[in-house]
Amino acid sequence: MKIIVAGTGFVGITHAAVCSEYGHEVYAYDIDSEKIAAYESKQRDRINHYVNEAGLAEIIAENMGRSLFFVNNLAPVIEGTEAIFLCLPTPPKPNGSSDLSFYFKALEDLSTLLANRKDQRRVLLINKSTVPVGTARQLERFLQDRGVTNFGIASNPEFLPEGDAVEKSRRPDRIVVGADTEEDFGICRRVYSQFVNHVRIQYLETTPETAESIKYVSNTLLLTYISFWNGVGARIGETFPNVRMEDMKRGVTSDGRISTWGSYVSNGAGGSCFGKDIRSLIYQLKSRSQSADLLESVYRINEYQKSYLVDRGESEAGFSFNQKTVALLGLSFKKKTNDMRDSSSLKVVESLLAKGVREIRAYDPMAISEARRYFDTNLNHLFERISYHDSVVEALKGCECVFVSTDWEEFRGLSHTIETHVRPGSLILDGRRMIPDFQHLVKAGYHYLAVGSPHIAPGE
Repeated sequence: MKIIVAGTGFVGITHAAVCSEYGHEVYAYDIDSEKIAAYESKQRDRINHYVNEAGLAEIIAENMGRSLFFVNNLAPVIEGTEAIFLCLPTPPKPNGSSDLSFYFKALEDLSTLLANRKDQRRVLLINKSTVPVGTARQLERFLQDRGVTNFGIASNPEFLPEGDAVEKSRRPDRIVVGADTEEDFGICRRVYSQFVNHVRIQYLETTPETAESIKYVSNTLLLTYISFWNGVGARIGETFPNVRMEDMKRGVTSDGRISTWGSYVSNGAGGSCFGKDIRSLIYQLKSRSQSADLLESVYRINEYQKSYLVDRGESEAGFSFNQKTVALLGLSFKKKTNDMRDSSSLKVVESLLAKGVREIRAYDPMAISEARRYFDTNLNHLFERISYHDSVVEALKGCECVFVSTDWEEFRGLSHTIETHVRPGSLILDGRRMIPDFQHLVKAGYHYLAVGSPHIAPGE
């Protein structure tokens, strides 16, 4: 099939690359000429600057020019196209609602091409962007008003975890397609022919509105799991003596009815989806006079988690951050990605700077260049207090506090490294419970404070 993928961010470029693996003729479109040039370079570093996913650069290099093509003008490729995937940004507005201006700006240009095409075979526009429930109908009216004929609208939400996007595109848990006609379902079946009737993969055909809602319910339920454990499990461990957090997790999730996913405690969940989607769903429900109390609590708990360890450091450990040097280990919102969107580290940096730290010595295996962009000293002179380092050891030098903010495997079991490079009496803030042998640090004279545990003073 001839397919267009409009938008080459995290979702679009992954989808385009994997579709090209399966033999489709894929045209990946973006208005950002620098991004297109980076993909066309076939150079791993240039590709990873935009989307750093394992295996993605290799797929692009292997298929580009054969079944994968990059364009910043759709006019030459619109004829004969059967499916157009919309992978466009829908960022949140200040009130939480979805900003669809980028989405409909792209559709304005696309509708002109579709209305004037010579090949009048049916073309299916497929939403992979996360859009409010009812957007498919809105898009249908939008195209009809602009004279587009013989088209269909489908919703096909993505469920890709960052860091494993290529693998999950190749072997998804489920494919959800929302459409109105058998003809449109048939086009999607041809796109996803390798997954239809698969013995392991759920292939669900439903209405566009149901498909749109499945994405929101999925993401808000996942964030609810995380917030439940942070808002209940972690608080129990921090409040009552002699509670073992890991044993609590094992004991609770031994019940087959209870999910093990999300049963960890942490300094909050970030990324491009969870916060944006739950705020959008809250807005959609409240604007229709429906209660969103549960979702509002879930969101509030998650936001609180992102910086509360800094406050606990003051109130429980008696630590003053003023004029202190802090090592911040981890900048991306989770391991195996350079994505810092809505990362907990953003709130940690904000909180530390507000408390007057002298320096934040930051390290992340992938996200240093992203961090430099986020913490642009031209935007805020306080960001000049952030220094960037190439290793854990470099970041630890001269620090009086260590904050573990991301669950990179190299941060697991850092006690001996900390003891070697950080002087006793310093405060260790473990936002991901990555230091299971913390007792070694406590005996060596360090203060230890983790999510899900009370402050442990030296010698306790």
